[in-house]
Amino acid sequence: MSPTSPTSIKPLQPLRGVRVLSLALNLPGPAALMRLKAMGASCLKAEPPAPKGAPSGDPMGQYNPTAYATLHGGIKVMAIDLKSEKGQARLHKELQRTDLLLTSFRPSALAKLGLAWKTLHKAYPTLSVVAIVGAPGERAEEPGHDLTYLADAGLVTGLELPATLFADMGGALMASEAALKAVLAQKTSGKGSFQEVALSDAAAWLALPRAWGLTQPNGAVGGAHAGYRVYPCKNGRVAVAALEPHFAASLCAAAGVAMSGMVTMFKPETHQAIAAFLAGQTRQQLDKLATTKDIPLHTLAG
Repeated sequence: MSPTSPTSIKPLQPLRGVRVLSLALNLPGPAALMRLKAMGASCLKAEPPAPKGAPSGDPMGQYNPTAYATLHGGIKVMAIDLKSEKGQARLHKELQRTDLLLTSFRPSALAKLGLAWKTLHKAYPTLSVVAIVGAPGERAEEPGHDLTYLADAGLVTGLELPATLFADMGGALMASEAALKAVLAQKTSGKGSFQEVALSDAAAWLALPRAWGLTQPNGAVGGAHAGYRVYPCKNGRVAVAALEPHFAASLCAAAGVAMSGMVTMFKPETHQAIAAFLAGQTRQQLDKLATTKDIPLHTLAG
């Protein structure tokens, strides 16, 4: 095996030596913490004491133990009652050796716990804080969850729930990005910084292609381009992503469509011809076609 083969390359760990303490519950905070650990950070999670009979003080551990276990794999978790003097003493003992604090409380809740940014910065000048909130600035006190932020961004288009928790997971990525920014800034200035990450901003960022018209029904990747759609096939479905001209040409050739420029892919008759061709193919035939004709597609069960 070559020394430069992918399996022999160790992943970069830019946060090695950085100590992170997280008070963030549910999904965005733990998902961000999982990414920070993957980048080499030393991660500690503090959560409320578990209710009687519950496996965890984090709601995620109660309604989805599998997700909770994955998110916290290799991360030390300790129970702290932040409303008690003993819990506060334990927290501040940890903060003395922490580089980055990750939170997901509303600002008013942080203030009640003595964890407002001004208070923390005065006590721990080198400590950085990444605060995950629902909405930015003055709206940070508003109640909300992934679904409401996606709805506000125009990403809930029917009565069905979105396929995944886009705002939460996008917010986790933005929080890990903010952590990297904070660490870089600390190395430059020697001081901690405050970074606010809003889940509504994550939803708005993910919604940009729709705002630009790309994923609207008349957009190239919203259904108007015959090479970028989900079609039924003989024994299931097929997701076709033949967007670029050479991929579209290969798809048209397979379907017996005469292609005269990209305008062809937006004609109703092209949609009909490709749909008819794919409807007559099995998943196995289409998988083979993808390989032999270099067409980006993925077959799915019905």
